[in-house]
Amino acid sequence: MSLLDKIDKNRLPGHIAIIMDGNGRWAKARGLERGEGHKEGVSAIRGVVEAASKASIRYLTLYAFSTENWNRPSEEVSGLMDLMVHAFYRETADLKKNGVRVRSIGDMNRLPEHARTALEDCIRETAEGTGLTLVLALSYSSKWELAAASRKIAADAVKGVLREDDIDEKTFADYLTTRGIPDPDLLIRTGGEQRISNFLLWQCAYVEFYFTDAFWPDFGEETLYEAILEYQRRERRYGKTSEQIE
Repeated sequence: MSLLDKIDKNRLPGHIAIIMDGNGRWAKARGLERGEGHKEGVSAIRGVVEAASKASIRYLTLYAFSTENWNRPSEEVSGLMDLMVHAFYRETADLKKNGVRVRSIGDMNRLPEHARTALEDCIRETAEGTGLTLVLALSYSSKWELAAASRKIAADAVKGVLREDDIDEKTFADYLTTRGIPDPDLLIRTGGEQRISNFLLWQCAYVEFYFTDAFWPDFGEETLYEAILEYQRRERRYGKTSEQIE
């Protein structure tokens, strides 16, 4: 019996975010090149997207490539970009068929043209999806996002579009790349590390963390459901007491 049958459909996390870590270490442990780990990591994405759809998750955000990742060896970065392009063109038809809508967050201007074009094509082709919304964080970092939002707010304040009193938490959130996307309820990190790595710092103010030693290529349907079940065992209080929640 699948763990899916044990999940309470009335207490689902509406938005799951995942830091997909461990591709390189997965490959190293098998005596393979890092690129082979990334290939397996891309394959794992398909299984997790399908599993999230089966569990009726509404939003799934995957940390696919950070701004810090641009500092990796150029050969590895180039290989990652080519893998993404191939995946976009290979998977778009199935994503569209299954009602998955793709969105992206991050500094898209830094992506090579062929990667940006493939991403934009995928987003356009899946725009009418009414099932899972798959958010790809590409060339993304939270510090970059917060700085960019601050610049936009400052520019609008200078133009007179905003007054000082207009700037509150909701206003600030509307200037982030995640505008219109609910904050994550559950953040999963694979690969055994326990840090947030400059990912959705504003949005994760009240997220539930789940860390697993499984490398990303080994993370799949049942491991996702294990994380959801652990989430459902927790009490989310948002600063209140247990008695108030009850």
